[in-house]
Amino acid sequence: MSLSRLLFILALLGANQLLYGEILTVCANCEYSSIQEAVAKSQEYDTVFVKEGTYEEYDIVIDKSLVLLGAENALIDATGNGYGLIIKADSVTIDNINITNIGQSYTKDFAAIYVSNSDNYSIKRCKLTRVFFGMLIEKSKNGIVSENQIYGESTTEAASGNGIHMWYCSKSQVMNNELSGLRDGIYFEFVTESVVTQNNSYNNLRYGLHFMFSNNDEYHNNTFTSNGAGVAVMFSKYITMTNNTFKENWGSASYGLLLKEIYDAEIRDNIFDKNTIGIYTEGATRIVYERNLFNRNGWAVKVSGACYTNTFVKNNFVNNSFDISYNSKVNDNKFDNNYWSSYTGYDLNRDGVGDIPYRPVKLFSYIVNRTPQTILLLRSLFMEILNFSEKVSPVFTPDNLMDNHPQVKRVS
Repeated sequence: MSLSRLLFILALLGANQLLYGEILTVCANCEYSSIQEAVAKSQEYDTVFVKEGTYEEYDIVIDKSLVLLGAENALIDATGNGYGLIIKADSVTIDNINITNIGQSYTKDFAAIYVSNSDNYSIKRCKLTRVFFGMLIEKSKNGIVSENQIYGESTTEAASGNGIHMWYCSKSQVMNNELSGLRDGIYFEFVTESVVTQNNSYNNLRYGLHFMFSNNDEYHNNTFTSNGAGVAVMFSKYITMTNNTFKENWGSASYGLLLKEIYDAEIRDNIFDKNTIGIYTEGATRIVYERNLFNRNGWAVKVSGACYTNTFVKNNFVNNSFDISYNSKVNDNKFDNNYWSSYTGYDLNRDGVGDIPYRPVKLFSYIVNRTPQTILLLRSLFMEILNFSEKVSPVFTPDNLMDNHPQVKRVS
């Protein structure tokens, strides 16, 4: 292949890094028949171009700044022996490389792409299949992980890994990835100043997204569907989550979003649709819940202990079995200007606000929390009578938990 023809192919593939050095081509009949050989022979800022074909290689070490670029259907088959690519350098770009058959181990975290101590790395348009871990990225910064497809075949949590696993990273962007069949789709631990946006994480064993001890991060426009649970946020602060969809995360202990020991977060304009629990919150302080839609969930929101200075404003609670479950003191948490589809009050002056306050915690929710088997009586006449009596004269439910300005129409 001529140099001009190869440069044309590279342009079509969208290579975004200037080609400062040489181009080393890998194929069965090329000067380099293995990817590892071409990488070893390359110099800083060279490009290794992998032609179509299957390359049975594993533990390919990239220890210099370069571009590894694949033609369509360029596939690395790790044959179940270990890692696919091991990146130990700054300014590395992996583009359009497919990797399959990653090794499985109870003692090593084998990954299709392993990144360690790298600055300014980019991994994009890769398809990773039959993985243990898809990407394992540690102690790295200024990274872009975008437009990748990562699929596992997990059956048990103990024998599976995560799709995109980041540990002690900062200033990362995780965008437009598809993740399925894994333990957790995306996992962050000690990850700061990073953005997760427009990812589709579904059918994972545990969480669609799981992050712990990770501060100053943003999560926007992601979809989490049919996971063991949608998203778990733990021991973190200064989090912003907007325009995400949490859908059909069902199970005896499942939820769209779990919040545990987090502080100073904004949760706005999200959709919680058909989850066992829309949001479960425990030990969460100074959280703003605004303009979220809670639709057809078992419980829209379950509030447990040690939650302070939280505000639920202008949310829509539509056709949930239970809107709010509350098993502690109201503290200084606030519910105001929300729409409740089960509100039966009136609006005589037609200002859009109900003339009487709404008390969203029902006696039956209180009973089910203590005796789960009573859920069988949901929507029975007996429970309707109990709920009505509690509404008239509160005994078991918090009498000061109410929305004083319930909206009579859905909040736009």
